Amino acid sequence: MDLVVALDVGGTSMKGAVAGRDGTLLLTERRPTGRERGPEAVIAEILGFAAHLADRAATPPLALGLAVPGIVDDANGTAVYSANIGWRDVPMRALAAERLGLPVAVAHDVRTGGLGEAVLGAGRGAGDFLFVPIGTGVCGAVVIGGEPYPGVTGSSGELGHLVVRPGGELCGCGQRGCVEAYASGSAIARRAGMPAEKVIARAEAGDAAAAAVWEEALDTLADALTISTMLLDPRLILLGGGLAEAGARLTGPLVERLEKRFTFRSPPRVATAALGDRAAMLGAAVLAWRMIG
Repeated sequence: MDLVVALDVGGTSMKGAVAGRDGTLLLTERRPTGRERGPEAVIAEILGFAAHLADRAATPPLALGLAVPGIVDDANGTAVYSANIGWRDVPMRALAAERLGLPVAVAHDVRTGGLGEAVLGAGRGAGDFLFVPIGTGVCGAVVIGGEPYPGVTGSSGELGHLVVRPGGELCGCGQRGCVEAYASGSAIARRAGMPAEKVIARAEAGDAAAAAVWEEALDTLADALTISTMLLDPRLILLGGGLAEAGARLTGPLVERLEKRFTFRSPPRVATAALGDRAAMLGAAVLAWRMIG
């Protein structure tokens, strides 16, 4: 059986799998990144995890697909920068290829998640769409013709750092009024003093304070998606990440807001992504298969 190894590296944990050509995950595991020990330790954990999965595969894997956070130079396989992990200019593809002796594809985690949805998930056949994971932060993948668009510097899709409330709350990026400062799961929890899922439930139950936080999150997200749609004209907006688990409680009021904001055209369809937290891992598997044709 032909197999590949796929890894999705997050800020605090990693998800890894051995995958078949059709995207079937034959073996999955999770590990912490060990970022509290510094970027060199994270790199060692990634390489060790990949080697471990390769050793556990039923037959020797043919390639490795690796999705990493931050700014990524996909073409050169370099992890350029990650604030969460603290690394700079890590030649990830070269390091992994040397350790495993396999062809290696390296790409940005959210764009890789967009690829996963385009090939194996809710974006199949959509062509041009936005994949917007909303969790600890807010990000986006611009998918054009079924392929993620990295931009000139590998920084496309930073939807969370669109300033939609000029002079508003301070964002972790240093700007004020970013979408991420209002609509991310962590921002909702911080502003309401309770987990985001409780904020939604209490807002629906009539809690005025929770409703104010939730309404502001929806409004800022709708503003960002309106701006993105006016610029890119996607066919579809796919919402992923932890907040998307709210399902219709998120998509319903968001669609209502978008319909009010679009006065001379219809908004794109809004749906929940299909692959959940496996999107980037499956996208990494797709990248690995492409490495070997």
